[in-house]
Amino acid sequence: MRTVIVMAILGVTAASPAFADSTTGTVAAFDRVDHILALNDKTIWDLSPVVDLVPENLRSGDKIKITYTSAGDNGWGKVDSITAVEK
Repeated sequence: MRTVIVMAILGVTAASPAFADSTTGTVAAFDRVDHILALNDKTIWDLSPVVDLVPENLRSGDKIKITYTSAGDNGWGKVDSITAVEK
């Protein structure tokens, strides 16, 4: 009986669901050709798969919020939205 309970608990914890998360930052640079976004905190985002989510007038100095689906220990899985934040 204990084995069944332990296996059930392990089965539930082994399936790690994806969670939505977000980050905000100030744009340091955006390469419109390669779709690479660099924030002032030195994080780099490859936006190639979601280039249609990038605000058309995005430029250096803009403050943005990126909402993404977390992939747990593997970083981020998918960008869900990119929005401007009031300064």
